[in-house]
Amino acid sequence: MRINFPNMVDVLLGLQWGDEGKGKIVDFFAKDYQLVARFQGGPNAGHTLYVNDQKIVLHQIPSGIFHAGIQNLIGNGVVLDPETLRK
Repeated sequence: MRINFPNMVDVLLGLQWGDEGKGKIVDFFAKDYQLVARFQGGPNAGHTLYVNDQKIVLHQIPSGIFHAGIQNLIGNGVVLDPETLRK
């Protein structure tokens, strides 16, 4: 059972650089949230997800993007590369 507290925020932080599965964990829990935000990092970071058995690697977009009805934000701490974002 999930108890919702008004104005509460859950944060998933990795404790090391590199592939530790942050994107997969965010994607797994995203369905239970209204908003997913990416707040730091750059285009060199990749989050690998499997959507309908298709491998998708996200470099700039938050990992909750494939869940309907969830707002996805890119924060001002993210280093944006326009070409990577366009792809």
